[in-house]
Amino acid sequence: MVELCGVSKTYPGDVHALRGVDLTVERGDLLAIVGPSGSGKSTMLHLIGTLDRPTTGTVRVAGHDVARLTDRQLSALRSRHMGFVFQQFHLAPGVSALDNVADGLLYTGLRRRARRERAAAALERVGLGHRLRHRPSELSGGEQQRVAVARAVAGDPPLLLADEPTGNLDSAAGGDVLRVLAALHESGTTVAIITHDAEIAGWCLRRVRLRDGLIVDGHEHEHLSPVALLKGAP
Repeated sequence: MVELCGVSKTYPGDVHALRGVDLTVERGDLLAIVGPSGSGKSTMLHLIGTLDRPTTGTVRVAGHDVARLTDRQLSALRSRHMGFVFQQFHLAPGVSALDNVADGLLYTGLRRRARRERAAAALERVGLGHRLRHRPSELSGGEQQRVAVARAVAGDPPLLLADEPTGNLDSAAGGDVLRVLAALHESGTTVAIITHDAEIAGWCLRRVRLRDGLIVDGHEHEHLSPVALLKGAP
């Protein structure tokens, strides 16, 4: 699904965020990219998500070499293949949960009714079918993050990228969000989570550890399904 080959990213001031990393994200992965602040994990997510381009090396998404695509083609690739969830919820404050999700489908060209039908179905998937008309101020932090997850998956992308999705939540609300992500994975979505939390990383089926822009460790759980791991989610 995604392949990074010899990828480096250098920012002005000779800041080396990534240093020649190789990584493959396979269809069906439940992957944690883990490391301390400054390790390069958010840079890696931005490269996987085609939100940035590498300084050197090759990033391929769904078989496409990102370097060969125009900005318009990259936008189309993201819209077809990826959903994004961030630590901040980025919800419109005066808009219902239903329309916050439906507005994320504007690029599809669907009529408003069809967008709202898809949005309602996505909110049902994350357990918020009873909160469609509530505005963000009427939702808990965990519920707001689940609205953000619903918005990310309403277009049914095969890959969901989550950057510290539980970072602003307490342990109970964070556990609810992780259960939603596990259920999405069980239904066929490939999930990659950026986190500094070793407990969350241990909950994923596969983890890659970054330090100083390098992959220093990779691990896969053997003989355990996501459902089994879910029982130990924080």
